[in-house]
Amino acid sequence: MHNAAETNLGRAMAESGMSDYRRFHSWSVKERAAFWEMAIGKLGIVFARNGEKILDDTGGAENARWLPGCEMNITESCFRAGPDRAAILFHREGKSGVGRVTAGELEELAARFAGGLARHGLRPGDGVALYMPMNVECVAAYLGVIRAGCRVVSIPDSFSPDEAARRLEIGNALCVVTVASYLRGGRRIPLYEKVVAAGARKAVVVGTNGEKPTLREEDVPWEEFLAPPGSGAAVRPADAEEVTNILFSSGTTGTPKAIPWTHLTPIKCAMDGFFHHDIHAGDVVAWPTNIGWMMGPWLIYASLINGAAMALYEGAPTGEEFLRFVGDAGVTMLGVVPSLVRAWRAAPFPKDADWSALRLFSSTGEPSGKDDYRWLMDLPGRKTPVIEYCGGTEIGGGYITGTVVQESVPTEFTTAALGLDFVVLDGDGKPVLPGDSGEVFLIPPSIGLSTKLLNADHHEIYYAGCPPGPGGVMLRRHGDRILCLEGGRYRAEGRADDTMNLGGIKVSSLELERVLVEDPSIGECAAVSVRPGGGGPEKLVLFVVPAADGAKIDAGALRVRANRLLAERLNPLFHAAELIVVNELPRTASQKLMRRSLRDRAGNRPAR
Repeated sequence: MHNAAETNLGRAMAESGMSDYRRFHSWSVKERAAFWEMAIGKLGIVFARNGEKILDDTGGAENARWLPGCEMNITESCFRAGPDRAAILFHREGKSGVGRVTAGELEELAARFAGGLARHGLRPGDGVALYMPMNVECVAAYLGVIRAGCRVVSIPDSFSPDEAARRLEIGNALCVVTVASYLRGGRRIPLYEKVVAAGARKAVVVGTNGEKPTLREEDVPWEEFLAPPGSGAAVRPADAEEVTNILFSSGTTGTPKAIPWTHLTPIKCAMDGFFHHDIHAGDVVAWPTNIGWMMGPWLIYASLINGAAMALYEGAPTGEEFLRFVGDAGVTMLGVVPSLVRAWRAAPFPKDADWSALRLFSSTGEPSGKDDYRWLMDLPGRKTPVIEYCGGTEIGGGYITGTVVQESVPTEFTTAALGLDFVVLDGDGKPVLPGDSGEVFLIPPSIGLSTKLLNADHHEIYYAGCPPGPGGVMLRRHGDRILCLEGGRYRAEGRADDTMNLGGIKVSSLELERVLVEDPSIGECAAVSVRPGGGGPEKLVLFVVPAADGAKIDAGALRVRANRLLAERLNPLFHAAELIVVNELPRTASQKLMRRSLRDRAGNRPAR
């Protein structure tokens, strides 16, 4: 446990005269304007023009406006701590040493990129896509786009050209920033080729490995795109609700939802970093992620606004090289995804990886396992707590989390995020009791919550058909399933849309997978359901990764054993119609399982 009195959260509670955390959280949702005013002050958010109030909710919770009338550019809040402090510590796979970029150097590079946008004819409001790994140039371009008043269109670098093309079109991106190639897991990824295949209008290409690729006539190398040193663009203030970043959430329909972030959304990122992750000035924060997923922008803002440095590793974070980088960079807070922890645990931990600087882990992306996290918490030779943290792109951070002033128990959440609350309801819209699970509904408003979508009806997706909350308050749909535990704790059970109906009984993918991995021949497993094209009951399909690399598995025999496990441990009506052996499960750059990809694959296979 941290010394509560020395944490950001503990100090704020003491200043507010509240020694009990639950009382402090209750205050943060009952007096939301007062809480966010305090948070904005502690974060030192910079405004070009102040508004008249913190919150205007006269139009109801769904249409609440935060900081109406304010003008700002959130990038100014990223550089308050002085130009000489470290802003980025970085390492590229296959190279040696840890590079360092100061805040002053990063701000100058962002200004030069912003100047390059103007020199090449881009204007405020134009879309600029980032389709690249999380590296120094990526962060500088991200901040430079927003500094200039343009919009970042975030695209995961793992996406195919077709998926990238869809997002370029939805975001109306006039140009793309990318890299010629990069190394990931020892394999060269030729990203510029994917940009060309996606039909991007114009590309700015970083040669991270010394390459000088042959570019299309309309494309330009990174160094030629930048404005000359000392001649970068000035910061452009704008209305606080102006769109700065378009991110995409896959949802369940197959059409990505375009979720806009504004200058206000990063305040939520930074607040979560300050209170729930106890990020201080001078800290070093690492979180293997990508600019195409919300944790990429989250990392930028949660680090820089709080005066911390971010540690960026360009490559696969599953091997010994990354584990050494964490120690060499002096990382104090490390974000993880459960599948990453399983990968680290499966191999001997390098003896020369010094993680003694670590004060805290944070976990997000998918439900975690107790054994993996007990192993993680004991790694540095002392108890290092894990903060469970879960949210969404349309939240700008977390809705459920842990804190450094409460006991850390592997796989368990302890609280709703500050400034926000939720209820867990059963199928009849009634609150569930401890020991039962249900679907999460948020209680708006909060800074960070989306108020519109660029290609879908925001009200229909998040509000239409929601049951009333306690006292008749408006609820907002989120879609996670949560198990309520005694003592006000919670455990994640995956997405509500990962729930399937097998033999008339609803069951989550996670429940099935937890049983199936007990078979010693299974290293990883993903359970998905598909419906026959002509209708009928759902069909369970299992994707299995062998426990041993290169092991030969008899899929038919394993399916028989798997069905026996499901029948014995869960329900005799549960059985897999098909089992598919794969070398690896499809994941995002931040290691989140891509279930939709598996459903598509299972649904396109011939019926058996």
